[in-house]
Amino acid sequence: MNKQTAGRQRPAQVCYSTWLEMLPAETLPICPVVVDSMSKPVALLLLLLLLVLLLTAWSHTHCSHIPGPSFLAGLGPVLSYTRFIWSGIGTASNYYNIKYGSIVRVWINSEETLIISKSSAVYHVLRSTHYVARFGSKKGLECIGMEGQGIIFNSDVPLWKKVRTYFSKALTGPGLQRTVAICVNSTREHLDNLQNMTDSSGHVDVLNLMRATVVDISNKLFLRVPLDEVDLLLKIQKYFDTWQTVLIKPDLFFKIGWFYNKHKAAAQELQDVMESLLEYKRRAINESEKLDDEVDFATELIFAQNHGNLSADNVRQCVLEMVIAAPDTLSITLFFMLMLLKQKPDLELKIVAEMSAVMSANGAENVDYSRLKVLEDFINECLRFHPVVDFTMRKALEDDIIEGFNIKKGTNIILNIGLMHKTEFFPKPEEFDIENFEKTVPKRFFQPFGCGPRSCVGKHIAMVMMKAILVTLLSRYTVCPRHGCTLDSIRQTNNLSQQPVEDEHSLAMRFIPRTTQQQHADQTRL
Repeated sequence: MNKQTAGRQRPAQVCYSTWLEMLPAETLPICPVVVDSMSKPVALLLLLLLLVLLLTAWSHTHCSHIPGPSFLAGLGPVLSYTRFIWSGIGTASNYYNIKYGSIVRVWINSEETLIISKSSAVYHVLRSTHYVARFGSKKGLECIGMEGQGIIFNSDVPLWKKVRTYFSKALTGPGLQRTVAICVNSTREHLDNLQNMTDSSGHVDVLNLMRATVVDISNKLFLRVPLDEVDLLLKIQKYFDTWQTVLIKPDLFFKIGWFYNKHKAAAQELQDVMESLLEYKRRAINESEKLDDEVDFATELIFAQNHGNLSADNVRQCVLEMVIAAPDTLSITLFFMLMLLKQKPDLELKIVAEMSAVMSANGAENVDYSRLKVLEDFINECLRFHPVVDFTMRKALEDDIIEGFNIKKGTNIILNIGLMHKTEFFPKPEEFDIENFEKTVPKRFFQPFGCGPRSCVGKHIAMVMMKAILVTLLSRYTVCPRHGCTLDSIRQTNNLSQQPVEDEHSLAMRFIPRTTQQQHADQTRL
């Protein structure tokens, strides 16, 4: 280095040293004189920055190309699960589909779950053998006896297939042929005793009437034993409430002894009743010299148990599910139908006129139900517009692709069929109008009972029962809800299914005999 260059650098070094000396001590660069009071905040700031970076990276690893709420470093799954617990499965599913689109990714109990309301995707899942299992809390299903037993939520696929054969035999063929006469007779018997269910103001609790009717029909079709309808219906309602409560609860819930024991006891009550009814049935079979030509559902299951094909617990659960199915869904469906019918008085007149035209002198047993086109359109429109069960729950058993999205094995699926029915194909999707069924509806757009390998096994008998009960009831009575009471005004919940909130007034209707109504109409015209 020459002297001239050194001379030029020395003043700079002097200036830098002078500048350091002039600075306050707390602003000096890292050196032994750094003040301790600043080292802690800086370290904390660095740690927070590092934490943000780590959480951001974590969130990116959970990022999905499927629309839905953000992962938010683990907060998203907590928030979405809380919504399902708080508002109910059906309500939460509608919320997310409306907000994010027809295919949405959420989380239930930390498990990735898709909610689908697009018809092509729904149809794909329904028809595929990759989705014949269902999802739910294992401990919750054990609480109500559905874990690996019965047919409704049994995800032991080989056992479910075996059990389904017994249900199919009971709900089709000869069993289906006997249904009409039993439905008509049971409905008549309950209408003949209507005064026992009528309050001082002349109103009848229609939902309880429908429940009593359908549980009597179920017993006569599938079990054929004496039973206490009122007591059984109370226990069925408690069981259903427990079912809704425990279905997607976290494992922590089942460690709260008093709370869990309360619901377990409610489920056990119905299981004990079913066991006692089955024991009565077993004695009747053993004491009978000859069995009926048409062996009922319970007898078939008892024989299967005797041959070692089914366990005693599974037999009890199958009978329980067969007996509760109608009071759980069909009775509420009929109630909704009667409410909707009163909102369309001209439609009621059309249905009654059609019934009169095809009804033979022998009554409702011999009606050619295939000719009741208006009634069938009315039933279908009710199932579309206001279904009791508007979604179904599945689990992916294999990797799959749905609408271009990669679906991993184990992914939970909720098919939001109720919302699908109000967003695609139908000319008046948001209105209750039987014109929606004037033209043939492709089945991919209308799935009230599902399709494919895990469709509702009782879909055919359900349609027969609804037609037979409605024809028998409407041929004798017109019903009138309380003034101002409509389907929209009734408080409802939508968890496992859409249920009216039962109170003293909203579910009550007056039953007016058809002859009286006709006389009143004639006097008005005069």
